[in-house]
Amino acid sequence: MIMLPRTAVRNRLLSLLSTQDYTALANDFEAVECPRGFIIAEPDQVVSHVYFCESGLGSVIATSPEGQKVEAGLFGWDGFSPISVLLGSDRAPNLIIMQIGGFCYRIERSRFDAATETSATLRGLLLRYVQTFNVQASFTALSNAVHPVDERLARWLLMCHDRSDSDDLPITHEFLSIMLAVRRPSVTTSLHALEGHGFIRSERGFVTIANRTGLEEFAGDAYGKPEAEYRRLIGPMR
Repeated sequence: MIMLPRTAVRNRLLSLLSTQDYTALANDFEAVECPRGFIIAEPDQVVSHVYFCESGLGSVIATSPEGQKVEAGLFGWDGFSPISVLLGSDRAPNLIIMQIGGFCYRIERSRFDAATETSATLRGLLLRYVQTFNVQASFTALSNAVHPVDERLARWLLMCHDRSDSDDLPITHEFLSIMLAVRRPSVTTSLHALEGHGFIRSERGFVTIANRTGLEEFAGDAYGKPEAEYRRLIGPMR
């Protein structure tokens, strides 16, 4: 396939690679549209491809044996998925699904393994991203345990906004209830609360960020530490 030059890609990790490391991956890339609901990896199934998002948002969703679901982390143009492949596993423990459709480059797992085993600099950058994702997941667990739903929703909307080039986020109440592990009426109540403060506008299937600064202040310490770790290890996300 014809690849964009490294300087033209939107994925932050790909844009930071050396020409040699980028070429090692890009020669084996396949460009794919990933609509909402597209499954990147099934839990405990062998991973076939590794994905680098250029647009859209993916969710890593933990599921209990009884079928209870909660989002453990999200990613977009800031990273790649599944990260378990880089850590030596041929499968992902969780469901990984696109929550906002977009465009990705994907590479067969065997070719990804070969490239990362050959280049220490490529592997090093991707491992730094794994660190930032693990910090994000740990703070998701913390936020779910200690923060009110309104603040958790504010945090989650900010994280989505960080990975989008639009203030309009195509997000449904149903998906929000899964992401926050709350009932849909609680999602509706929290959306109305944030809307009442003037932070967002909520319409059927869309949430618009109207006051980013106010939303950050409202989220308080629920938001910021994982983002600071990303800036420290990789650089600005937006």
